Amino acid sequence: MTAAKILVVDDELELERLIKLRLRKNIRAQEFELVFAYNGQDALEKLKSDSQIDMVVTDINMPDMDGLTLLSKLNEIDQNIKAVVVSAYSDLKNIRTAMNRGAIDFLTKPIDFEDLEITIKKTLEFAKQTKETLNKLQQMQTQLIQSEKMSAIGQLVASVAHEINNPVGFIASNIDFASEYIQDMLKLLNLYQQHFPNPGKEIELMLEEIELDYLISDLPQIISSMKTGTERIVNLSRSLRNFSRGDTSYPVAFDIHEGLDSTLLILKYRLKARKSCPSIEIIKEYGSLPLIDCYPGQLNQVFLNIIANSIDALDDLNQECSWEEMKANPYNITIQTEASGDDDWVTIRIKDNGPGMSTEVREQAFDYLFTTKPVGKGTGLGLAISRQIVEEKHRGKLTCISALGQGTEFIIELPRQQCYQSRKFKRDRIVVISGN
Repeated sequence: MTAAKILVVDDELELERLIKLRLRKNIRAQEFELVFAYNGQDALEKLKSDSQIDMVVTDINMPDMDGLTLLSKLNEIDQNIKAVVVSAYSDLKNIRTAMNRGAIDFLTKPIDFEDLEITIKKTLEFAKQTKETLNKLQQMQTQLIQSEKMSAIGQLVASVAHEINNPVGFIASNIDFASEYIQDMLKLLNLYQQHFPNPGKEIELMLEEIELDYLISDLPQIISSMKTGTERIVNLSRSLRNFSRGDTSYPVAFDIHEGLDSTLLILKYRLKARKSCPSIEIIKEYGSLPLIDCYPGQLNQVFLNIIANSIDALDDLNQECSWEEMKANPYNITIQTEASGDDDWVTIRIKDNGPGMSTEVREQAFDYLFTTKPVGKGTGLGLAISRQIVEEKHRGKLTCISALGQGTEFIIELPRQQCYQSRKFKRDRIVVISGN
């Protein structure tokens, strides 16, 4: 049981001793944890430095900053913190003002400590119910955002894939015919050269001008290069379709490695070297995994959110490191996969060697709308949605290990759900892929 943290704000030092004495049973039972401040300004500093405070009990009349001013500033810090005010019974005007500014209850002086305990418990219960209701609303909103996003991505990708596949299909099929035709023409040209070794001065000048020998050797390479290019486009189109698969109505058997590879292909442009930083290496340490029952499109979004965050962290590190430091300590993201001994669970670890997170940031990383990115770059939804997809949609677990200067690792644990003994992917290998 975690003790509820209560901030008591009053300029009477003796009151602190009395409250601790009268509420000692609650403190020993770890129901309450009391924090004291002696004016509004002191209280604001404690609230800003401690995000775990659940409620405030404040006197109205205090020096430096009174309770009414403190109440008006509470919402700027945390709208979920509930406040109870303390004042003389005759001070009804200020009590009414306090209630209008968000206080949910009041106590009169001299304090009835039995009434104080009841009021605290009632306020904490109200705060708990409010927080649970807010969490449910946030989850519903997150689900709606997630659903709309996946629907929009699916429609976009289907449209783009259709527009790409048709012309690429024409090119790919025609390249094979073009290669055959060119080989036939080169054979015919070779026969002409054998039977007519002296074709005349005009033809000889033309052959010299077009560098026939170089053309004959280079033309097959050009055709091969064109074929490779079309294959890459086809693979990208296939990866886009795999990434945004819209099978969200029921789980299907899915190869985790296929999802990771599709995500990496989509993010490949962000891994390449740029003027301001070297390339980011992707180190794959894929284990032997079974197919798992899941929602592939949503799981791929989790991979995308986490890997993109790692790339962002490494990009931010560019601002602090010189080129020599970056070359001496190359950026990398390591992706490890493994199955449990009985194959009932699979684990995906995504780790970067970036700047890492402070304890405060790590504890809030999955919070709804929390972001350390500047306005316009981060929404605070990516990791919140990722945890919801992993833990609520897939009954798995998503955790984060990070410390300043030690990089960040996200661990995704997913249940296999069903048995696929005969359909196991053997990928026991370690591969290093350069971003170039």
